[in-house]
Amino acid sequence: MKRTELERRERELRRMEKKAQALQKGGREEMSVGAYIDALFGLFRYDMEEIFNTKEDVDILEVLENMKEDHPEKQWDVIIRKAVNKTKVAAKERAYDELRELAGIAVPA
Repeated sequence: MKRTELERRERELRRMEKKAQALQKGGREEMSVGAYIDALFGLFRYDMEEIFNTKEDVDILEVLENMKEDHPEKQWDVIIRKAVNKTKVAAKERAYDELRELAGIAVPA
């Protein structure tokens, strides 16, 4: 067998193992970073100035908890920041800080 064929089979095996682990975790499949950004953006209620439901929304909290399970800590800030930036509100930093607090993520130094 050619090396490329062996590598392709190895990649397929890794994908199948990853799907099996995701199903064992909670019966749901792992979402990509972009999917989490879109999911958070879709849950936000906002106008041109601020996002209103960053402190108490249970659906947002659930998405943040799933994000923390599915992705490494270094991607959490990216996901939250890009979702907030997508709204184009004026008070981005406040919304960003409130979402970090809701998710229980420490503020970077």
